[in-house]
Amino acid sequence: MAAMPLGGCGDRASTDATVADDAAVAAEPAASAASLAAELGLEAEEVRAILGLGGRLEPLGPEPTNRVATDATAAVLGQRLFFDTRLSGDGSVSCATCHEPGRAFTDGLAIAEGLGTGTRNTPTILDAAHQRWFTWDGRADSLWSQALQPMERPHEMGSTRTGIVRAVLGDPELRREYEAVFGSAPDAAWLENLPERARPVPQAPDDPEAVAWSGLSEGDRLQVDEAFANIGKAMAAYQRRLTGGELPLDRFVRGLREGDRTLTAALDARELAGLRLFVGKAGCIDCHDGPLLSDGEFHAIGAPQVGGGMPSDAGRYLGVDIVKADGFNAASRWSDAPRSERALQTMRLARTPETWGRFRTPSLRQVAATPPYMHAGQLPDLAAVVRFYSTLEGATILDHHQETVLAPLGLDEAEVEALVAFLETLRGEGGDPALLGPPALD
Repeated sequence: MAAMPLGGCGDRASTDATVADDAAVAAEPAASAASLAAELGLEAEEVRAILGLGGRLEPLGPEPTNRVATDATAAVLGQRLFFDTRLSGDGSVSCATCHEPGRAFTDGLAIAEGLGTGTRNTPTILDAAHQRWFTWDGRADSLWSQALQPMERPHEMGSTRTGIVRAVLGDPELRREYEAVFGSAPDAAWLENLPERARPVPQAPDDPEAVAWSGLSEGDRLQVDEAFANIGKAMAAYQRRLTGGELPLDRFVRGLREGDRTLTAALDARELAGLRLFVGKAGCIDCHDGPLLSDGEFHAIGAPQVGGGMPSDAGRYLGVDIVKADGFNAASRWSDAPRSERALQTMRLARTPETWGRFRTPSLRQVAATPPYMHAGQLPDLAAVVRFYSTLEGATILDHHQETVLAPLGLDEAEVEALVAFLETLRGEGGDPALLGPPALD
């Protein structure tokens, strides 16, 4: 979690999170709402800032690069695949290994553990479909392309696209569901002739898996890639349905807008004091704004390094190159809208020195349920996060790459406790329980 950076924006990315109606946010509250705000001790500027947090996430619409994004049958297939360990290299892990439903689809670890140890903390995927870029460095520009990357990464799921296509299309029930969504799949004889482990490895063309991939005909490679992309799209159709549910903050904002005291009771006095710090003195809203509680941008916030020393993770600086080179990005031949605005934004990206060490601002929705925090899990709990911003003790300085206005907040202990109390309310009541495990095969 990049929790509450105070600096100016990085590359101003658009976000799929739909903010509250501009007119409603800008307008003064109605008379009853104004009376309630006064009772709560809120100043007009605080009211405007709090209303800007929206009160709820708007429902997702179609996703142009994934034509099956809203398809319920695709979502069921994607749900099965999300929990299927056969998609890993040794059959021991699945997507749910690092994204456990019982931990708000995280793993509770500082650094992710798949077939090996990663380098970053596992972010929640609850409400992730509202984001514009995916993963800490924005190396993916859609949920479906992001779903494909961990499956072939050796320290995560350690599989290959040929092995995954064989596993999915070689299972009669999964094949039936796949064909119900995407049409006819290659036949069993073609599958049998595919190497069990083959994938492109641009940085190591002599790798045995790269050699096996280059040994396939162009037509075979295209068929594998098409099926692999479809698998990612089905998984994205499932992940789009994962939501953390309504927050106490959502009810409070709605109550403030409507003048409803019952709804504003969702926050007690100390939590409300924390919210006032969030939109005021602490400046959290500078980057954690809107209904998603994130600006969707990339920041270098000086987070302490595990074991000390200077940062070595380039973050967005390399993420730009990775997303542009991704053969499954929004502008690729496998995108269902390769000339969409999303695709054009990817192609317009430019790597600049200022992006070194910057990481995407995470949503604070469900933040209370997803410790530890920061991109490498450096801070164990929300109190440690708030105290870091209060003092900047242990902060690393990145010269001109640093957020230029980052400064200690100087919170006293009561303010620290109030802000933590508010952040602890940022957990939802959960989404659909039917989405928390694999559906039974018919």
